Amino acid sequence: MKRVTAGLAGAVLAFGLAQPATAQPGADDVRRAVGQLARTPGVLGAIGELYVDGRRVGRASAGSRLLGGKGGKIPTDARYRIGSQTKGMTATVILQLVREGRLGLDDKVADVLPVVAEKDLVERAGEITVRQLVRHTSGVPDWFRPNLVDVFDFTTYHRPEDLLKLSRTQPRTGEPGEKYAYSSANYTLLGMIIERIAGRSLAAEFERRLFRPLGMDRTYLPIRPPQGIKGPHGHGYTPGPDGRLHDMDRLNASWGHGAGGVISTARDMSAYRQAFLQGRLLPADLQRVITDPPEGAPPPPAPPCGGKIVQSNGGAPGFTSATVSTRDGRKHFAISTTLDAQQSLSVITAISKAAASVLCPETQDGAGT
Repeated sequence: MKRVTAGLAGAVLAFGLAQPATAQPGADDVRRAVGQLARTPGVLGAIGELYVDGRRVGRASAGSRLLGGKGGKIPTDARYRIGSQTKGMTATVILQLVREGRLGLDDKVADVLPVVAEKDLVERAGEITVRQLVRHTSGVPDWFRPNLVDVFDFTTYHRPEDLLKLSRTQPRTGEPGEKYAYSSANYTLLGMIIERIAGRSLAAEFERRLFRPLGMDRTYLPIRPPQGIKGPHGHGYTPGPDGRLHDMDRLNASWGHGAGGVISTARDMSAYRQAFLQGRLLPADLQRVITDPPEGAPPPPAPPCGGKIVQSNGGAPGFTSATVSTRDGRKHFAISTTLDAQQSLSVITAISKAAASVLCPETQDGAGT
């Protein structure tokens, strides 16, 4: 689970677009792509909506809402967990604080969040910078590991400090700023920094800075268990130690915080990505803090379709989601899948192929070789 989640969650992957200017994806393309995606082993249900310049031009649902073919199809406008796509929102708010002069990218964690030094929650907190947290180069180890958290515990409330205590038991992944090592603990810390500077909860700051201004009126950040997904939605499942499938619908809300807790819709995620990519949330220099390849990161695979589309992923036991966009911020294919098996990289590969078949259908295999 750890290896797969690290590969899926929060990664922004580049894919290409080589379609003629006159070619426009439509409703039939979306239906075919989502139908194919739902036939991927491990996928129980899939929904997808395509937006062009803020207008929905296609939507589809395939598979079932519940295990065993029950519950009908998932409504295409259903809310779903976006997982580590949340990290992009957290980074955006942090960089808005930098733009406002309330925080510096090279500020040390111990200075902007003294509690982590006072309680020894983060090793070398006096050396780690805000920039390194955003870019996963801090060396702070992850707390989202099977030996540290019980993914089937849906009721215990974990404060951000509690999660950092778990992280503190693990060896560092490197020197501050030395190399990329994906860790949700970085974004737990960033969420805490936002709350300290803003003087309000992360959920309230998301609402004030992102959700309300962008009209994301069906998006929210749950904080405490057993808060879950509002309204009809798909349920995802994962096998437990005994091999029996467990319904992960009540995934523990207190893990998410700034690292992966937001619940949204395809429409709202398209609105967010459009605003981000078109520079309405951050100036270009600060946007690059998020989008430029981190120091020491392994080179990405060769991008299909010419490298003109970007993909933001999120995943945890029971689900995988993604928003795939053209770099100009005009077209967005927002996808959510619920699972009935252990999470695997084959699902994110299938999502990438589904998105490419819509956004660059002229490639030989629909995925861009």
